[in-house]
Amino acid sequence: MDRNSVIGFILIGLIMIGFFGYQSRQMQKQMAVQAEIDSLARVEQARQDSIRQAWLLEHPEDTVHLSQPLAAGSAPAAVYSDTLLNAAVSGEEQFITRENGKIEVVFSTRGGQPYSVRVKDYTNYDKSDLYLFRDGAGQLGFVVYAPTAVDTRKFNFQYVEEASDDHTVVMRLPFSGGGYIEQRYTLSEDAYTVDEQLSFVGMSGLIPRNVLSMDVDFNVTMPRMEKGYKNETQYSRLNYYFPGEKKPENIGNGRSGSKRFDNRIEWFSFQQQFFSVIMRAPQGFSSGEFQLNFVPKDDPSHNLMTAGAAMRADFTPGSDEIRIPFEFYFGPNHFQTLKAFDHKYEKTIPLGGWLVGWFTRFVIIPLFNWLHKYILNFGLIILLMTVFIKIVVLPFAFKSYSSSAKMQAVKPEIDKINAKYPKQEDAMKKQQATMDLYKRAGISPMGGCLPMLLQFPILWAMFRFFPASIELRQQPFLWAEDLSAYDDVLHWGTSILGMDHISLFALLMAVSMFFYSKVISGSQMTGDDPNAKMMKFMSIYMMPIMMFFICNNLSSGLSYYYLLSNLITMVETWVIKKWFVHPEEIQAKLKESANKPVPKSKWQQRLEEAQKMQRQMQQQQSKNGKRR
Repeated sequence: MDRNSVIGFILIGLIMIGFFGYQSRQMQKQMAVQAEIDSLARVEQARQDSIRQAWLLEHPEDTVHLSQPLAAGSAPAAVYSDTLLNAAVSGEEQFITRENGKIEVVFSTRGGQPYSVRVKDYTNYDKSDLYLFRDGAGQLGFVVYAPTAVDTRKFNFQYVEEASDDHTVVMRLPFSGGGYIEQRYTLSEDAYTVDEQLSFVGMSGLIPRNVLSMDVDFNVTMPRMEKGYKNETQYSRLNYYFPGEKKPENIGNGRSGSKRFDNRIEWFSFQQQFFSVIMRAPQGFSSGEFQLNFVPKDDPSHNLMTAGAAMRADFTPGSDEIRIPFEFYFGPNHFQTLKAFDHKYEKTIPLGGWLVGWFTRFVIIPLFNWLHKYILNFGLIILLMTVFIKIVVLPFAFKSYSSSAKMQAVKPEIDKINAKYPKQEDAMKKQQATMDLYKRAGISPMGGCLPMLLQFPILWAMFRFFPASIELRQQPFLWAEDLSAYDDVLHWGTSILGMDHISLFALLMAVSMFFYSKVISGSQMTGDDPNAKMMKFMSIYMMPIMMFFICNNLSSGLSYYYLLSNLITMVETWVIKKWFVHPEEIQAKLKESANKPVPKSKWQQRLEEAQKMQRQMQQQQSKNGKRR
């Protein structure tokens, strides 16, 4: 990595700082508007809560006490005034299985809810069946006042057989007055979706007219599915989407957290690295509270995280049939599959910001999918993608590489300038002489910065694409068993410097980066400048080591791509130096212009003015010292 490349990275950092500052100001404006909306929502919510509290105070005999433990062997106490509800508390649990070509869902009559979800097309890293949540690890409950607080998770629903449809499950919770709560689940044909319709039938006399909403609680414990715990947690999170926004918000990415909102939410998702559980309310949730906790790596349960959503959904009371639809997605985080729903589901896949994400969505993913139509080997697909990207950026890279090669060609002249101005106080003179040399040789000092800046979004896009690409999951190549995970050719039990394995692709990538930096280090004009020497040391030794530690736990496909990119870059640099940059022509150009005045650029004029001011300040300081 030459000096121009380092300067390029510094410019990139400054641009990012400016962008984040702009985003922060915009976010503050949005928060001010949202605060006003939220305050109105809180006032309405407080009104609804006061209505419920007043109802419970007026009907103390109907208060639920299900949390009281029963004596061993005793019959359950009558805790509801409704005899059918009391009977449903201790009813016998049944399990009903429904499946299509994509998923298998087991439903439980206890709560009228999904009991487990298995995704058929995929397996865990150890080749076992892939469950988004196992038996009883998911809890879906609805709490409605009818006229007591009825939590559907506490009751055993009655299974209603409908032989005409083997993709539908209907369960009902009856009341003594003749009404009932119905849960109807329908699996879509050969898809990862389940439609739910929650109905309150014949309950207009039970649900008070001043109760306008109900609580929706959905909690899921997701098991670990991938090889690397650190990488899996880093790309797992909880997403939630506000209607009309460009993309969803999230908490997680390896960190436990919680969030509460008092404004409308269209959907939320519990997202593992490659799979998601999404719940959408077409009519929207009026408010919500989310909780996400990651399970420690050494926990014997082998679970990944527990995610919970406590939502509130509005409805219109008074009708004899109240029907509230919900939609579920139980499947992979596949870009095209999620995008087809047109609900911004695909935005949960971490593909980077607007620029990087745009390049990934409209260049990387289409190219990847097109190659996959004709090639089954993903290692070869990555190779061809790397070659294609290198060809696309070659015009920019050529300017950067040729600038580096030209600097290496004039290195002897640079050494003479360094020898002529060895003192620190002559730094301005040395800089001016160097600029004159570049001018006479036809070298642009910033020639390598802009090309590096233009290539950075591509490098970052690939960094985001590989760990999030489910197509690479469990795809082998050479010694790597799974291109979406690290390839541990050497593994030990104890963590040393945060590592318990060595990824061969990451190691080869770091070695290639070292040799490339070593080859081009000759073009770096260090002289006696300690900063330049430190920069050279960082590029040759520290950067490869840092990249190895970063990529050692990441996707082996990503390390493989960087390895290929480094090797192709070395070939490109060699070709440019061999056939496109001629040192003898540069030396001849320098001799020809040696006795000719060099036209001064505006930058050089400003440099001379600064040098002149520096000399004047030194003379003034010297005079002041003599007076004393």
